Amino acid sequence: MAQKAPPRKRPSSSSAPGRRKSCHFCKDKVTEVDYKNVNQLRRYISEKGKIRNRRITGACRRHQRQVAVAVKRAREVALLPYVGG
Repeated sequence: MAQKAPPRKRPSSSSAPGRRKSCHFCKDKVTEVDYKNVNQLRRYISEKGKIRNRRITGACRRHQRQVAVAVKRAREVALLPYVGG
């Protein structure tokens, strides 16, 4: 029987971890994310309509939670689609 090869690691550009993305809301000193601001919320949903995670968006924990709630509210009021087209 043949042995399995060990899983390959992806080559990284450097040994240091990547730079953290800064939160757009913290930069602009936004206290509450508004569900009616659809253009801003579109940045945080994928083409398929899923809410992107913090690692992708760069939002801080607090604002990412607010974004998730705002997207859900905007979907409920039919400002954003549930499924991407």
